[in-house]
Amino acid sequence: MTHTTIDSPIGELTLVARDGALSGVYMPEHRPAPDPAGFGDRDDAVFADAVRQLAEYWAGDREAFELPLDPAGSPFQLRVWDALREIPYGETRTYGWIAARIGQPTAVRAVGLANSRNPLSIVVPCHRVVGSTGALTGYAGGVERKRFLLDHERRARLDSVA
Repeated sequence: MTHTTIDSPIGELTLVARDGALSGVYMPEHRPAPDPAGFGDRDDAVFADAVRQLAEYWAGDREAFELPLDPAGSPFQLRVWDALREIPYGETRTYGWIAARIGQPTAVRAVGLANSRNPLSIVVPCHRVVGSTGALTGYAGGVERKRFLLDHERRARLDSVA
């Protein structure tokens, strides 16, 4: 395990990798809070691609990440996190949509719990999931960061067609 930290518009991000594959992207006040003791030594070089792609995302020039990922989770969580990556940039989907997408339409609450445990914030876009009414619901980095990320993507998408 290795880690680095980078500045971002939503505060300092901690990037964690296992054997060179990104396994975590954590924000300040991340809930549930990961244990920094498991982040390993600092090694900025391992994260060059992730840092570049995150900078492109913040600049509005990247809609999807192309990085080797290695999140730790149950088979159910991994299916949920894979479905999150199908949500188009600048759009939102509901927990019910995710549940149906993974073939378990009655598992909405379990999807919500798996979504809240996503260790790859931003890269695996759990911020694009909203409640059934379209309301912003909880987010590991706080609802204000979720709102910021959604607004950022909508603005970048509008700028790209203008």
